[in-house]
Parts: sequence; C-alpha cells; structure tokens
Amino acid sequence: MTGQAVAACHELLLHLAGRLPDDVTWRLRDWLADDTDHGRAAVAATLPRALLRNRVGITDHERSLLVTGAGDDAAVRRAVRAVLPIQSAERPPFEFRAAPDGYDAATLGVLAVARGTAGVEEVLRSVRSGPFGERTVLVVLGGDRPWALAGTLQRLLRAHGDRTPCVEVLPVDLDPPPYHKAAIVGSAQMWSSTGATVGAST
Repeated sequence: MTGQAVAACHELLLHLAGRLPDDVTWRLRDWLADDTDHGRAAVAATLPRALLRNRVGITDHERSLLVTGAGDDAAVRRAVRAVLPIQSAERPPFEFRAAPDGYDAATLGVLAVARGTAGVEEVLRSVRSGPFGERTVLVVLGGDRPWALAGTLQRLLRAHGDRTPCVEVLPVDLDPPPYHKAAIVGSAQMWSSTGATVGAST
C-alpha cells in the first residue's frame, strides 16, 4: 500500500470514528500502523466488509478515500461499490466532557510519546458518553505519520488495560469531522507544544 493509500485510509478511519464500533476501529488502525504490506492490505480488504456488516453508509468524499485505499485490488473495489451512499454523515450520538485530572502510568506514557514525536502540537482527553457507555477518548493534534502514532498510542493504552482504546490523531491540515470537533470542545488539555503540560510537571 502506498503512502497516499495509507494516508487515505487513516483519514477515512477518522471520518468513521463513532460510526463503526470501537473494537473494529482500533483493530483497523492497528493494522494500518503495521509497516508491512500484509497489515495494510488487511485494512483495505476488511474495511468495506465492516461498513457493509455494520450498515454504515459513506459520503462521496469518503468513498474516494476508500477507493484510494483499495488500490488495484479488484475484489476490494467490488466490495467498495456495494457500500451504501449517503449525502452527509451525521455526528454520532455521543456527548463529550473534559476528563478529570489525573496522570497514571498510561497517561504519562502517552505524554512521553507525544513529546517525542515530531509535529505533535497538542494532546487532549475527554470522556465520551452515549449508546456504548462511557469511554475515554484521546485526541492528538498533529504528528508525522499520524497512522503510526495512533497505532503506538493504542498499543500503549492496551498494555495498561484499555482493551478498545479510542485514539484520534488528526493531521494539522485536516478540518476535524463533527465527532472530533465535539470531542475537542468537550476535552481537557493534557499537553501542548507551546506550553507546559496541564496538571502535571514536565
């Protein structure tokens, strides 16, 4: 899978946050972060089926991202054509509020990775409530190779007991989808490249 295809898949998974189940999203992101063709091909093959299975429609822009991610695989392109079209995506029915202060081992690990990753501008944390109960959502603004950073942070959180981590790494040039705009508004800042970590020593 080319760099363009990986970037397209990453953007598409951002658009699908909250529309696909969390356990599907984290697994697809984990595969996308794999530096092998096998892992990335698994995303291209699995994502259309996940959309069909969960009855998730996609916009024209999202379909173009999916086609780019599919590459030349004819079977995947056929599956892409079967995904339902929609005019626009509604914001998933979640509410976000700022996560309470607290810096456990997982949080400190996240901050260490963020500080050591080129291009990261800010790390935010919120608590999402909705149909699937409460979940902590981590939003990272910026970062080189955002799909790789998302995979690293997911694995770190899973090592600390979060089985389905919600990690959203937004490229700086991407207008945040509605889900992420809501998450950003209802969040607390953990770290910024222009200032000190909020609530913890740096």
